[in-house]
Amino acid sequence: MRHRSAARGLGRGAAGPWRRCAGPRGGGGHRDRFCASDDGRPLPAVDPDAPAQVLYTSGATGRPKGAVLTHRGLTNNARLAAETIGMRAGDTIVQPMPLFHVAGGALLTLGPVQALATCVLMPHFYPGLVFELIETYGSAMIGGVPTMLTALLDYPGRAGRDLSSVRYALSGGALVPAGLARQVEAAFGVPLVITFAQTESSCSITMTRAGDPADDRAQTVGRPLPQTEVKITDLGTGQTVPCGAIGEICTRGYLVMPEYLGDPQATAAAIDSDGWLRTGDLGSMDQRGYTRIQGRRKEMIIRGGENVYSREIEAVLLSHPGVAEAAVVGVPDRFWGEEVGAVIRWTGRPPPAAAERELAGLCRARLAAYKVPARWRFTDSFPLTATGKIRKDVLSAQFADS
Repeated sequence: MRHRSAARGLGRGAAGPWRRCAGPRGGGGHRDRFCASDDGRPLPAVDPDAPAQVLYTSGATGRPKGAVLTHRGLTNNARLAAETIGMRAGDTIVQPMPLFHVAGGALLTLGPVQALATCVLMPHFYPGLVFELIETYGSAMIGGVPTMLTALLDYPGRAGRDLSSVRYALSGGALVPAGLARQVEAAFGVPLVITFAQTESSCSITMTRAGDPADDRAQTVGRPLPQTEVKITDLGTGQTVPCGAIGEICTRGYLVMPEYLGDPQATAAAIDSDGWLRTGDLGSMDQRGYTRIQGRRKEMIIRGGENVYSREIEAVLLSHPGVAEAAVVGVPDRFWGEEVGAVIRWTGRPPPAAAERELAGLCRARLAAYKVPARWRFTDSFPLTATGKIRKDVLSAQFADS
């Protein structure tokens, strides 16, 4: 628990190294605060475009790759995201994410540092510990990836905790269902800020704002961060599509990694000659710049020549009160090429015998016939990556094996 003690002292203006670091030097400008080490020696000059970290992608749909991230990309993205989220000087932030994840190792560490806030690190994620730390240190934030949010909502000791310091919730790293977003806001009484992020983009690309309308906070991933370009491109031609049309989300700017470590072929496939990063995520953008996610390009199911977006089907399934989690994947089929498969975690009890029939009927009422899942599985838990994302490649393989 040394992290907690140290963080508490820093948050209350402790003397010693922190005061020497944060206090004015020379003329007192912001740049002078960090120009020398504790013993007065100048810090080394750093090329902003030099590599600062190599972080590996989550591998939710394939082999993890090492994204080379720069000083400029990491620090600026964390700063702009922290400002957009609403972090303030003097805030305390309980940080639930692992440091090998771009949100934990960049946004939620470099962001608070640049906002002059305190970051409380957790040795591991556990809902009870999150609530204890928030209450003890007065965290302005509660959040995590969607699986963490679900665990926080389900934790039986939540009602007895003092969460009055919390001003906002934060999530991203995986798709946040609209129903979950509304549950979080109702349970904690604060707006939920959702970010669309990637390791390859130093973290955040788009973000909702706390002051956005409730439907935009729940149903979109917001607008691009400042100094960030975003476009939606046709999967076949690469041309920008009209507002509202679905295509691949691409981004360009300081935030884009220069390369995958030791993999020029993968780098060329991800970043075009004009510097646009192909995120591999499918989405649409309205005239205001608000973006909606439809799923991963690798997750798109092609059934008999028709494109099927898993996100659309998952949203319908999650609207059923008995469905706690849902994942839709492609299942190899000799006639159609791929069929739609759905994996369901039921809420709080074993699914009733009629569950599959009920869910299929719900989908038939709200979706085109070719989008209705033909294969169903019910599970008590999903295979997850180390950062809490559902391993859809594993689910697809399990369907194929069966």
